[in-house]
Amino acid sequence: MMRLMSYFITGTDTGVGKTHVTALLLRAFNEAGRPALGYKPLACGDRLDADILRAAGAEPSLPLNAINPVFYRVPAAPMAAAMIENRVPDLAAVRAGFDALAARATTVLVEGAGGWLVPISESYSMADLAADLGLPVLVVVNNKLGALNHTLLTVHAIEARGLRCAGLLLNQVADERDSASISNRILLEKLLPHVPILAEIMHGEEILDPGVVAALEGSPPGSG
Repeated sequence: MMRLMSYFITGTDTGVGKTHVTALLLRAFNEAGRPALGYKPLACGDRLDADILRAAGAEPSLPLNAINPVFYRVPAAPMAAAMIENRVPDLAAVRAGFDALAARATTVLVEGAGGWLVPISESYSMADLAADLGLPVLVVVNNKLGALNHTLLTVHAIEARGLRCAGLLLNQVADERDSASISNRILLEKLLPHVPILAEIMHGEEILDPGVVAALEGSPPGSG
Protein backbone atom coordinates (compact mmCIF):
# COMPACT_ATOMS: atom_id res chain seq x y z
CA MET A 1 0.00 0.00 0.00
CA MET A 2 1.34 3.42 -0.97
CA ARG A 3 2.55 5.65 1.83
CA LEU A 4 0.76 8.99 1.74
CA MET A 5 2.96 12.06 1.78
CA SER A 6 2.63 15.23 3.76
CA TYR A 7 1.15 18.47 2.45
CA PHE A 8 1.43 22.18 3.06
CA ILE A 9 -1.97 23.86 3.37
CA THR A 10 -2.21 27.47 2.23
CA GLY A 11 -5.14 29.73 1.43
CA THR A 12 -6.11 32.39 -1.06
CA ASP A 13 -6.26 34.82 1.89
CA THR A 14 -6.62 35.01 5.65
CA GLY A 15 -9.97 33.78 6.96
CA VAL A 16 -10.70 31.33 4.15
CA GLY A 17 -11.24 28.39 6.52
CA LYS A 18 -7.83 26.70 6.32
CA THR A 19 -8.10 25.24 9.82
CA HIS A 20 -11.62 23.91 9.28
CA VAL A 21 -10.66 22.29 5.99
CA THR A 22 -7.41 20.89 7.40
CA ALA A 23 -9.35 19.35 10.30
CA LEU A 24 -11.78 17.76 7.81
CA LEU A 25 -8.84 16.34 5.88
CA LEU A 26 -7.24 14.98 9.05
CA ARG A 27 -10.43 13.19 10.03
CA ALA A 28 -10.86 11.80 6.50
CA PHE A 29 -7.30 10.43 6.49
CA ASN A 30 -7.66 8.87 9.92
CA GLU A 31 -11.04 7.32 9.13
CA ALA A 32 -9.45 5.82 6.01
CA GLY A 33 -6.84 4.14 8.20
CA ARG A 34 -4.09 6.60 7.27
CA PRO A 35 -2.70 8.05 10.53
CA ALA A 36 -2.45 11.81 10.06
CA LEU A 37 -1.35 14.67 12.28
CA GLY A 38 -1.89 18.40 11.90
CA TYR A 39 0.91 20.92 12.32
CA LYS A 40 0.58 24.67 12.86
CA PRO A 41 4.23 25.76 12.93
CA LEU A 42 3.49 29.43 13.63
CA ALA A 43 0.43 30.84 15.37
CA CYS A 44 -0.34 34.45 16.25
CA GLY A 45 -2.99 35.84 18.58
CA ASP A 46 -4.14 32.53 20.02
CA ARG A 47 -3.58 28.80 19.63
CA LEU A 48 -7.14 27.81 18.81
CA ASP A 49 -6.19 26.63 15.31
CA ALA A 50 -3.46 24.39 16.73
CA ASP A 51 -5.87 22.99 19.30
CA ILE A 52 -8.41 22.16 16.58
CA LEU A 53 -5.74 20.38 14.54
CA ARG A 54 -4.53 18.45 17.56
CA ALA A 55 -8.07 17.25 18.33
CA ALA A 56 -8.64 16.16 14.72
CA GLY A 57 -5.33 14.32 14.45
CA ALA A 58 -4.46 10.71 15.15
CA GLU A 59 -2.93 11.57 18.55
CA PRO A 60 -5.11 14.16 20.30
CA SER A 61 -3.14 13.73 23.54
CA LEU A 62 0.05 15.21 22.05
CA PRO A 63 1.35 18.34 23.81
CA LEU A 64 0.18 21.54 22.12
CA ASN A 65 3.80 22.59 21.65
CA ALA A 66 4.28 19.56 19.43
CA ILE A 67 1.57 20.88 17.11
CA ASN A 68 2.52 24.56 17.43
CA PRO A 69 6.18 25.20 18.37
CA VAL A 70 6.19 28.97 17.68
CA PHE A 71 3.46 31.13 19.21
CA TYR A 72 3.10 34.93 19.35
CA ARG A 73 0.41 36.59 21.42
CA VAL A 74 0.10 39.52 19.02
CA PRO A 75 -2.68 38.89 16.45
CA ALA A 76 -0.73 39.90 13.35
CA ALA A 77 1.37 38.42 10.57
CA PRO A 78 4.31 36.45 12.03
CA MET A 79 6.84 39.07 10.92
CA ALA A 80 4.89 41.88 12.60
CA ALA A 81 4.25 39.84 15.74
CA ALA A 82 7.93 38.91 15.97
CA MET A 83 8.95 42.57 15.66
CA ILE A 84 6.45 43.71 18.29
CA GLU A 85 7.45 40.98 20.74
CA ASN A 86 11.13 41.34 19.85
CA ARG A 87 11.48 37.61 19.39
CA VAL A 88 12.91 36.03 16.24
CA PRO A 89 10.94 32.97 15.06
CA ASP A 90 12.80 29.74 15.81
CA LEU A 91 12.89 28.12 12.38
CA ALA A 92 15.05 25.27 13.65
CA ALA A 93 12.27 24.39 16.10
CA VAL A 94 9.75 24.56 13.25
CA ARG A 95 11.74 22.06 11.20
CA ALA A 96 12.40 19.80 14.18
CA GLY A 97 8.71 19.83 15.04
CA PHE A 98 7.75 18.75 11.55
CA ASP A 99 10.32 15.94 11.52
CA ALA A 100 9.08 14.69 14.89
CA LEU A 101 5.48 14.49 13.67
CA ALA A 102 6.50 12.92 10.36
CA ALA A 103 8.15 10.12 12.33
CA ARG A 104 4.84 9.38 14.09
CA ALA A 105 2.28 9.46 11.27
CA THR A 106 1.70 8.53 7.65
CA THR A 107 0.78 12.12 6.79
CA VAL A 108 1.43 15.52 8.32
CA LEU A 109 -0.74 18.43 7.20
CA VAL A 110 1.16 21.67 7.72
CA GLU A 111 -1.17 24.66 7.96
CA GLY A 112 0.43 27.96 7.11
CA ALA A 113 -0.58 31.32 8.56
CA GLY A 114 -2.61 33.48 6.19
CA GLY A 115 -1.82 33.24 2.48
CA TRP A 116 1.08 31.99 0.42
CA LEU A 117 3.44 34.97 0.71
CA VAL A 118 2.75 36.00 4.32
CA PRO A 119 6.13 37.07 5.74
CA ILE A 120 7.70 35.26 8.68
CA SER A 121 10.71 37.56 8.65
CA GLU A 122 12.16 40.16 6.30
CA SER A 123 13.78 37.46 4.19
CA TYR A 124 11.57 34.41 4.85
CA SER A 125 7.92 33.72 4.02
CA MET A 126 5.36 30.93 4.22
CA ALA A 127 6.36 30.07 0.65
CA ASP A 128 9.96 29.63 1.79
CA LEU A 129 8.82 27.34 4.60
CA ALA A 130 6.84 25.14 2.20
CA ALA A 131 9.83 25.02 -0.16
CA ASP A 132 12.24 24.13 2.64
CA LEU A 133 9.97 21.32 3.77
CA GLY A 134 9.70 20.20 0.14
CA LEU A 135 5.97 19.64 0.34
CA PRO A 136 3.29 19.65 -2.34
CA VAL A 137 0.69 22.31 -1.64
CA LEU A 138 -3.07 22.22 -1.16
CA VAL A 139 -4.92 25.52 -1.59
CA VAL A 140 -8.05 26.37 0.37
CA VAL A 141 -10.16 28.77 -1.71
CA ASN A 142 -12.79 31.09 -0.27
CA ASN A 143 -15.48 30.25 -2.82
CA LYS A 144 -16.89 33.68 -3.56
CA LEU A 145 -16.63 36.58 -5.99
CA GLY A 146 -12.91 37.30 -6.48
CA ALA A 147 -11.82 33.70 -5.95
CA LEU A 148 -10.67 33.27 -9.54
CA ASN A 149 -8.06 36.00 -9.35
CA HIS A 150 -6.86 34.99 -5.87
CA THR A 151 -6.65 31.32 -6.83
CA LEU A 152 -4.80 31.90 -10.09
CA LEU A 153 -2.29 34.19 -8.40
CA THR A 154 -1.71 31.66 -5.61
CA VAL A 155 -1.31 28.64 -7.87
CA HIS A 156 1.04 30.46 -10.25
CA ALA A 157 3.15 31.64 -7.30
CA ILE A 158 3.35 28.09 -5.94
CA GLU A 159 4.46 26.73 -9.29
CA ALA A 160 6.97 29.57 -9.74
CA ARG A 161 8.72 28.21 -6.63
CA GLY A 162 9.05 24.81 -8.30
CA LEU A 163 6.43 23.26 -6.03
CA ARG A 164 3.44 21.21 -7.09
CA CYS A 165 -0.07 22.39 -6.33
CA ALA A 166 -1.67 19.06 -5.48
CA GLY A 167 -5.22 20.36 -5.44
CA LEU A 168 -7.81 22.99 -4.61
CA LEU A 169 -10.47 22.79 -1.92
CA LEU A 170 -13.33 25.22 -2.53
CA ASN A 171 -14.70 26.29 0.84
CA GLN A 172 -18.04 28.06 1.19
CA VAL A 173 -17.23 30.36 4.12
CA ALA A 174 -20.50 32.32 4.02
CA ASP A 175 -23.92 30.74 4.42
CA GLU A 176 -25.41 32.47 1.38
CA ARG A 177 -24.14 31.63 -2.10
CA ASP A 178 -23.67 34.07 -4.97
CA SER A 179 -23.47 33.32 -8.68
CA ALA A 180 -19.66 33.34 -8.55
CA SER A 181 -19.59 30.57 -5.94
CA ILE A 182 -21.64 28.41 -8.30
CA SER A 183 -19.55 29.09 -11.42
CA ASN A 184 -16.05 29.22 -9.85
CA ARG A 185 -15.52 25.46 -10.02
CA ILE A 186 -16.37 25.23 -13.71
CA LEU A 187 -14.06 28.12 -14.59
CA LEU A 188 -11.16 26.91 -12.43
CA GLU A 189 -11.35 23.48 -14.07
CA LYS A 190 -10.93 25.22 -17.43
CA LEU A 191 -8.25 27.71 -16.31
CA LEU A 192 -6.20 25.24 -14.23
CA PRO A 193 -6.83 21.85 -15.88
CA HIS A 194 -3.68 20.37 -14.33
CA VAL A 195 -4.76 21.18 -10.75
CA PRO A 196 -7.56 18.93 -9.44
CA ILE A 197 -10.44 20.34 -7.44
CA LEU A 198 -10.52 17.85 -4.59
CA ALA A 199 -13.68 19.03 -2.89
CA GLU A 200 -16.35 21.71 -2.79
CA ILE A 201 -17.20 22.18 0.88
CA MET A 202 -20.54 23.70 1.75
CA HIS A 203 -20.99 26.08 4.68
CA GLY A 204 -21.29 24.08 7.90
CA GLU A 205 -20.24 20.80 6.30
CA GLU A 206 -18.46 18.58 8.83
CA ILE A 207 -17.63 15.47 6.78
CA LEU A 208 -15.32 15.28 3.78
CA ASP A 209 -15.87 12.84 0.94
CA PRO A 210 -13.44 9.93 1.52
CA GLY A 211 -12.67 10.11 -2.19
CA VAL A 212 -10.36 13.02 -1.41
CA VAL A 213 -7.97 10.65 0.35
CA ALA A 214 -8.04 8.26 -2.57
CA ALA A 215 -7.37 11.12 -5.00
CA LEU A 216 -4.35 12.28 -3.02
CA GLU A 217 -3.04 8.75 -2.70
CA GLY A 218 -3.10 8.43 -6.47
CA SER A 219 -1.47 11.81 -7.15
CA PRO A 220 2.19 12.00 -8.20
CA PRO A 221 4.72 12.75 -5.46
CA GLY A 222 7.23 15.56 -5.22
CA SER A 223 7.65 19.07 -6.52
CA GLY A 224 6.34 20.59 -9.73
